[in-house]
Amino acid sequence: MSPKFDRRFVLAALGAAAVARPAAALSTGEAESLVDALVREINTVINSGKAEKSMYRDFEQIMARYADLQIIARSALGPPARSASASQMASFTKAFSGYISRKYGKRFREFQGGRLEVKGAKPVKSFYEVRTMAFLQGQAPFDVTFLVSDKSGRDKFFNMFIEGVNMVAAERTEIGAMLDRHKGDLNALIRDLKAAG
Repeated sequence: MSPKFDRRFVLAALGAAAVARPAAALSTGEAESLVDALVREINTVINSGKAEKSMYRDFEQIMARYADLQIIARSALGPPARSASASQMASFTKAFSGYISRKYGKRFREFQGGRLEVKGAKPVKSFYEVRTMAFLQGQAPFDVTFLVSDKSGRDKFFNMFIEGVNMVAAERTEIGAMLDRHKGDLNALIRDLKAAG
């Protein structure tokens, strides 16, 4: 081999190895840090004294930063996601993002005067479970748990449990019922989601 060919071969091999090597895996500390930042932002909004609509806009921005909305939307839609066109999935994801932000924004708004605190994280299979505790005025504390992964290429939460209620499973049931009411018409469902929540 010529020295020139040698260098090309080595550079190509190194490039292939870099592509093949998996990205640095998400750690327990990183998962906990992500939810800690998320919780700080939620606490700021719920105790801001802002008007309801303004709070929902803030929650939508928080969801966009911290939630894997494409995965959550696809999971909530279930099997119909496989037959949806790319443009339908994009429209559904956008409508679903607004819907889920309003719906859970209302739930977090109930925390007004209270706070969320991160209590710890642990690995579970290929993701991390980050447990937080909600402290509300006049109520016993309860768990709010976030499931965090980096499978989308960024550290994001892809599910949430409030008092043991699985957000994605609950939304799959709700979205399925809405789709049934529209006799499987995804476009009609998307129109409804824009005003729902």
